[in-house]
Amino acid sequence: MNAPISAKRVLPTLNADGTRNRIHPRPYAGRLMTRRRVVAWALMVLFIGLPFVNVGGKPAILLDVMKREFSLFGHTYLATDGVLLMLLMLSIFAVVFWTTALVGRAWCGWGCPQTVYMEFLFRPIERLFEGTREAQIKLDKSGLSDRRIAKNIVFLGLAFGVANVFLSYFVGVHTLRAWITEPPAQHASGFAVVLATTGLMFFDFAYFREQMCTVICPYARLQSVLLDRRSLLIGYDVRRGEPRSKGKQKPGNGDCIDCQACVVTCPTGIDIREGLQLECIACGQCVDACDSIMARIHKPSGLIRYASQDGLDTGKASPLVRTRVVIYSVLLLGLLITLTASVLTKSAVEVTILRGLGAPFSESGPSVVNQIRIKIRNRSAVQQNYHVELPGLAAAQLIAPEDPLLVGAGEQRTTSVFVMLPKASFEHGVRAVRFQVTDTHGFRAEYPYQLLGPQGLTR
Repeated sequence: MNAPISAKRVLPTLNADGTRNRIHPRPYAGRLMTRRRVVAWALMVLFIGLPFVNVGGKPAILLDVMKREFSLFGHTYLATDGVLLMLLMLSIFAVVFWTTALVGRAWCGWGCPQTVYMEFLFRPIERLFEGTREAQIKLDKSGLSDRRIAKNIVFLGLAFGVANVFLSYFVGVHTLRAWITEPPAQHASGFAVVLATTGLMFFDFAYFREQMCTVICPYARLQSVLLDRRSLLIGYDVRRGEPRSKGKQKPGNGDCIDCQACVVTCPTGIDIREGLQLECIACGQCVDACDSIMARIHKPSGLIRYASQDGLDTGKASPLVRTRVVIYSVLLLGLLITLTASVLTKSAVEVTILRGLGAPFSESGPSVVNQIRIKIRNRSAVQQNYHVELPGLAAAQLIAPEDPLLVGAGEQRTTSVFVMLPKASFEHGVRAVRFQVTDTHGFRAEYPYQLLGPQGLTR
């Protein structure tokens, strides 16, 4: 069997001599496992299907880092949308704080893709090839075998599939389909990205596994400041369980018979009876394991259960609504309202007016000519025709080589226009004007700008 948890061990995944202690959890049927399985399969369907869903003509989620465009449920955020992106990130952090204050690390055990894929896809397939926990431990000692090689081949295929699902959130399903179906020489960099991501996924699910939660993920280290004594977590009822009996119930002892079921089922290898630990992902597998043992020895369930630290100490349920939760709720609600209002009021057109390249202006007889560059980004889901004009300035002549300017959905184009004004229109070398941009679908907006002219002239 795996080495027992001891005070000498730094991490559950390491033995005292520094060698890897491979975790092979034994699953126990129970109400929580049934619920987690339903949630996990629903989430896997969601993870796989979401990149194929379009909202408003755009992918539901597309984080195009190369183009610096982020599409979320019909709305596109650009790198220039600093305020919106900041509000979005703050909202995500507020959700993390609020959720952790309420239900601890339930996300880690029930919703995190690492846990979902590991516990409900890769481990079941591993047990199909290698057998029970005891058989897997023997294989660890004997090295490679035909069964383990076959398992790893299947794991590699699954890693390729998971890697492609992961990448589809960043490059889109159409680009990814081209990378996969067309010759690698046509998409050498894309093919390399797919291979590298597949390798990382295979390494994670075939070898690194629970160490992703205990060593890499920072969430565990944040729980000390995000949790309080009334947050919901997995806990062992010391008042009821101690002192322990060994193997058989003894008069005067607690209900715990030290069967180790809660230890051998833990996917991160901890002993929950030692108290709250950063490795605990609140999956509840130890709850099902302990409840099954309690049923055999005719004791009430719940020796290990979801509860708060105060609830375990006092035996009374702690209220979920408290000052910290109220503060997080108000903060989250305020952020979501602000973010929603900002998104709804965000214009579907982004216009930037820049001075032309070269000389700031030129003179043509009695007139001054300014070359202006106008960048128009169409944030809508359909192509648009844009018209630029200078309203309320009869003396001005606007020359637009492209009028109207056709801009495709989600694209940006730059056009140059020339503005001719009499020299007498300038005062101290400048003239304030307002460019008006309209489209065929009702968009109309004005943008202030200052034209430049010769110094020393007055009107």
